[in-house]
Amino acid sequence: MSLQSLALIENWPVPTAAAGVVRADGTVLGTHGPADHRFPLASVTKPLAAYAALVAYEEGAVELDQPAGPPGSTVRHLLAHTSGLAFDEHRTMSAPGERRLYSNAGFEQLGDHIAKATDIPFAEYLRQAVLEPLGMTSTSLEGSPAKDGVSTVADLLRFAAELQAPRLLDPRTVAEAMTVQYPGTKGVLPGYGHQNPNDWGLGFEIRGAKSPHWTGSSSSPRTFGHFGQSGTFLWTDPDAQVAAVALTDRAFGPWAIEAWPAFTDAVLAEIRG
Repeated sequence: MSLQSLALIENWPVPTAAAGVVRADGTVLGTHGPADHRFPLASVTKPLAAYAALVAYEEGAVELDQPAGPPGSTVRHLLAHTSGLAFDEHRTMSAPGERRLYSNAGFEQLGDHIAKATDIPFAEYLRQAVLEPLGMTSTSLEGSPAKDGVSTVADLLRFAAELQAPRLLDPRTVAEAMTVQYPGTKGVLPGYGHQNPNDWGLGFEIRGAKSPHWTGSSSSPRTFGHFGQSGTFLWTDPDAQVAAVALTDRAFGPWAIEAWPAFTDAVLAEIRG
């Protein structure tokens, strides 16, 4: 089976694009475009970093509710964007748990915390804990755990299969990561404005009832994932039992706001069809 809907990326106003869809058992339902081309991920780096943090938690190197980041904040706050840290600055904007302040700085402090706890540089920890076991040989972290990952569609499909049927983590840990942390918290979803509530799990955005949104109108509320400012996204829809990845080399903007939901709806319709 090769999904015809993936060919919609041909119409995107981008120089290069690749996309793919995978089931929980690792069956790739189709790819389109250069699946082995390495793209900067921007914030699609965060789910990878979060997964490494959860491995560190299961290994006993860190606890989710131990202090990390600004005063009063924990590892859980950093993962859920409720530490109170500013978007791109290491300064505090609100008390932990009050608002969903999407924060690159928070993920940088998370990376530093895990590096100290494990005595391994975070990029190397990510490689050992997640990338190597999943065979993601074309993926690397080349700077900030918030935004400096580089990967391919082929590699991210391996990760997307893992999210649906975990082998590296206890399924209960993954279920927790996909559960809304600090329910009812409002905040800004970058590119989409104020959302009330602005639901997030542990490093993964949860679709909920957000509107507008970068996933499809037919995506289930349980859909979780992330998009990046480099024109990238990864979502997993537990109800449809499928995950999709799309990577491009054009910055996120109005083109993506228009193109991505239609793409997702077409993929889901073809799978359900």
